[in-house]
Amino acid sequence: MSNHRRFSLNRESQYCLNSMARGDSWRMFRIVAEFVEGFDTLSEIKQPSVTIYGSARTTEDHPDYQKAREIARRLAEYGYGVVTGGGPGIMEAANRGAAEGEGLSIGLNIDLPHEQEGNPYVNLPLDFRYFFVRKVMFMKYSMAFVCMPGGLGSLDELFESLTLIQTRKIKPFPIILVGSSFWSGLVDWIKEQLLGSGKIVEEDLLLFEVFDEADDIVKYIRKIVVF
Repeated sequence: MSNHRRFSLNRESQYCLNSMARGDSWRMFRIVAEFVEGFDTLSEIKQPSVTIYGSARTTEDHPDYQKAREIARRLAEYGYGVVTGGGPGIMEAANRGAAEGEGLSIGLNIDLPHEQEGNPYVNLPLDFRYFFVRKVMFMKYSMAFVCMPGGLGSLDELFESLTLIQTRKIKPFPIILVGSSFWSGLVDWIKEQLLGSGKIVEEDLLLFEVFDEADDIVKYIRKIVVF
């Protein structure tokens, strides 16, 4: 028996992009409206902000949750805004830390089929339907990315930011991978497979740093993102 997953062609209406064929022109207005609301709201923020992302499935008692919370709290105390995806797990931890540090706690929530509830620690919320609009907001209004351990969404955001910096579509900013035990396998693969086969250059390895301790992360951001 084949192990290939079967995909129904009759249920495409449940998927955001597939369903666009029946109303593309009108849907463009909603996309533009999301861009306008995001630009208008976030352009008012005067302090530099740091995006912290990672797994939505991380529980409150996990060390990663506590570390994200500590990083965000300390950044907020130094005057940085903290941006997350607005949901649970690492996002909640970072927004919680920012709120505890009496700082700006921004949540860019996404509308998902299995609804992602916004966490209660956000003091500047924005809701998005389209991932690509939300990604633009992360890229445009963040001065650094702190990448906690996460799943496919976290990897997507990481590699998109690396690609945009590598191709000089956006100004370079610090990208910090938190947790050498989690990221070392990926970093080794990048070195062995991508660099080793000539698909990237050695300079591309300078686009990110790996840290373990909250103190080192905060010091690094304060050194690079000065205001």
